[in-house]
Amino acid sequence: MQLWYALVIFVTCLLDFSKQVAIGGFFDDDEMIQQAFELSIRSVNREYPSNIYLEPNVQLVNNDAFDVTSQVCNMVGTGVAGIFGPQDKAIAEHVQSICDTMEMPHITVRWDPQETRGKTVNFYPHANTLSLAYQVLIKELDWQEMIILFENTDSLLKIKPLLELRNTGIDIFLFQLGSGPNYRNVIQEVKETEIENIVIDCSFLILNEVLKQAQQVGIMSDQHNVVVTSLDLQTLNLEPYRYSGVNFTGFRLINPEDPTVMEIFNKHKHEWSLSGPDKLRLEPALMYDAVQLFAQTLKQLNGVTNDDVKQLPCNGSMSWEHGSTLLNFMRVTEMRGLTGLIWFDTAGFRSNFQLDIVQLQLEGLTRIGVWNSTHTSGIEWLPEMSSMKPDSELSLQNKTFLVLISMTKPYGMVKESATMLSGNERYEGFGIDIIEELSKSLGFNYTFEVQTDSVYGSYINKTGKWSGMLGKIIEGRADLAITDLTITSDRESAVDFTMPFMNLGISILYQRPTKAPPSFFSFLSPFSNDVWLCLLGAFIFVSVLFSVIGRLCPAEWNNPYPCIEEPEELENQFSLKNSFMFTIGSIMQQGSDVAPIGFSTRMMAGCWWFFCLIIISSYTANLTACLAIAANIPPFNNVEELAKQKTIKYGAKGGGSTFEFFKEASYQTYKDMYNYMISTENVLTKDNDEGLKKVLNENYAFLMESSSIEYIIQRECNVTKVGGLLDQKGYGIAMKKNSPYRHQLNTAILKLQESGRVTELKKKWWTQKRGGGKCEEGGAPSSAEELNLSNVGGVFLVLFVGIGFSLLFTIFELVWDVAMKSIKDNLSFKEEMIEELRFIAKCTTETKPVRHRKSLSQRSGEDSTEDCSPPYGFVPTVITTSPDDDN
Repeated sequence: MQLWYALVIFVTCLLDFSKQVAIGGFFDDDEMIQQAFELSIRSVNREYPSNIYLEPNVQLVNNDAFDVTSQVCNMVGTGVAGIFGPQDKAIAEHVQSICDTMEMPHITVRWDPQETRGKTVNFYPHANTLSLAYQVLIKELDWQEMIILFENTDSLLKIKPLLELRNTGIDIFLFQLGSGPNYRNVIQEVKETEIENIVIDCSFLILNEVLKQAQQVGIMSDQHNVVVTSLDLQTLNLEPYRYSGVNFTGFRLINPEDPTVMEIFNKHKHEWSLSGPDKLRLEPALMYDAVQLFAQTLKQLNGVTNDDVKQLPCNGSMSWEHGSTLLNFMRVTEMRGLTGLIWFDTAGFRSNFQLDIVQLQLEGLTRIGVWNSTHTSGIEWLPEMSSMKPDSELSLQNKTFLVLISMTKPYGMVKESATMLSGNERYEGFGIDIIEELSKSLGFNYTFEVQTDSVYGSYINKTGKWSGMLGKIIEGRADLAITDLTITSDRESAVDFTMPFMNLGISILYQRPTKAPPSFFSFLSPFSNDVWLCLLGAFIFVSVLFSVIGRLCPAEWNNPYPCIEEPEELENQFSLKNSFMFTIGSIMQQGSDVAPIGFSTRMMAGCWWFFCLIIISSYTANLTACLAIAANIPPFNNVEELAKQKTIKYGAKGGGSTFEFFKEASYQTYKDMYNYMISTENVLTKDNDEGLKKVLNENYAFLMESSSIEYIIQRECNVTKVGGLLDQKGYGIAMKKNSPYRHQLNTAILKLQESGRVTELKKKWWTQKRGGGKCEEGGAPSSAEELNLSNVGGVFLVLFVGIGFSLLFTIFELVWDVAMKSIKDNLSFKEEMIEELRFIAKCTTETKPVRHRKSLSQRSGEDSTEDCSPPYGFVPTVITTSPDDDN
């Protein structure tokens, strides 16, 4: 008990010292910026010690200014200390104007050419200062003429200092890219000018497509010098241009080798969903830094967050008195983050920053210089790094390569033939066809050699050498190797690979789930539990209501003895027992002896019958589907569930890339799986075929590449792929380190992929040849879904609407009947109604005494059958006879 009190006191103290501050975020369709915003907030909240706890208020915006205004007003009306975003220029300016009016801090991370900031702090480098870096680079490169490919008018504002270079004697020609997505015509005009120096300024969204089309047209060659102004250049896949010979230069604000950047990135390594800090775009990084600096400023201004965050209505004249103070403190606060030193000048512009000058070389994007906005000496060039330049005249014509293959389906297999074959004709498969296509394209000859032990290659610490195929490549005993050979960082440090000819990932091969035995209560499966409960409630409610309305309805009180003209009491057929029997008979479609007489009870009965018709029809139809289709029982759905369970063994190919993936993984689940595989006997296999046998014959799951799993499940119908991909990687052709043939092979593979030939070959060997397509399944569902309230809710609505109308008509009939009797017998309407209600309230009797019965003298000449008609309005005919009739 003492421990419990201590825990309560600790939590109370913790909550007292943590001040919750709401901050708003407006985001467009860029999910990465929103993710960085939320990651940074979580980082601030996890920091210890901290007296600030940030609560995000995230809103997604469109291009409608009216909707955005409403969202901003709602947000500031709830009380926030600052607003971040959005990225769209017009919407951001609209948000800024509202924030300026209310003295609300507005933080943005977008390129903005405006000279005035207002109540906004923009973490993006100031446009004028940034454009000076482009001007300095062009001067340093000593270009005498150049072409500027720009996207729109904003691009012209960004490159304005470049246009001023005309005054120094540089010839400048402008070409606008246009609306796209086809920019080839403009790029072709650029090529026809024969000017070698080109500056490309466009948004990151189209940059990859512009570079791709530029390569297709032919200006990404060793005859051209290209400068790209985008600060997100390092996040693109520049592999297709590494060996083109083009002098490719760009800028970056994020230095992935900076210790601060590496520390922050590693702190969120599994949350970024990126392979490294070099793949982090600028705007998400700026958003992360913006939240960090904002939180740091709040900590310095404890008084601001001490219950002083106001709820500001848009239709008033109130403003937040601490907003300007908070902005001023942000502008004088310095911090080092993902985007380097964050520092603002007196005007509130981020003008003190450093850019890396990067160049695309054989080893990738390399840092060759540094430009600092505060230095007037220009660019600080780093010492030149020697790199092997590709020989553009190198040709593969008539060269002969020794190509290593492995007998791994479907990449390499012995050809099935009735005649004796020799040489390369003995083999067939996906890898064989890839080499054949490359040979036709580049003109080289080849000879296949089979790796008999099927060892692809791994580094052996004892000998200091590589084994298998890669060992032969390194030693020069073979030129190329092609099979399901995964490109890994360890392997690429020893040999070179072409660009991937197939992309894949690790997945799980397991037995196809067995069908579940039928449940003992499977007849209940057509409806969900909610529907069954509602159906039971409707049955009880309607049955009771039938009894009540039957007592209220005058037409349901009938003479039990039609031969007696003036009965002393009337009888009602809708007793509680009969009401339940009537409703259950309708559900069971058996009917009953009870039938409604009055208009209101008939209306209610009709609604109930309609309800029963729909419910019974829905139940019958869904029961058929539920009994005909048995649901499968998957023992696990993903790798996390596989790792947690204890009954199913799992493993991978020993020494393969999949096994190495788990060995090098930092994710705790993968670490636990690696420890399990090395500590458990007989879970690692020598090849994929052995893994397949274990899956078929044992309670075993095999971890392997998804492409191999796709091949197997086309032929083995008792196995299937479970879960998604654990990673992303590719298969490449291995060759000796610094091979002069790599560029030509890359270009040829790229052409095969663009032409669709690789896809055709994969379809051929996966789904057509060697038994492919045997296990393809149709699109029938694996199980029938139970009906829930959203499926049958309408029929409940019809039932209760009908009940409501029936109740109204019952009350009307009762009032009408009492009124008619009061007028006819000259009685008080109020007293008659009270007497009727008192009797109706007595639910213990089914007979009703007839009040105000007339004497025989009073009844002379009157209809003797009034108020005593039998049920259903039937009046028996009375025949009188005399003794003379017998004669």
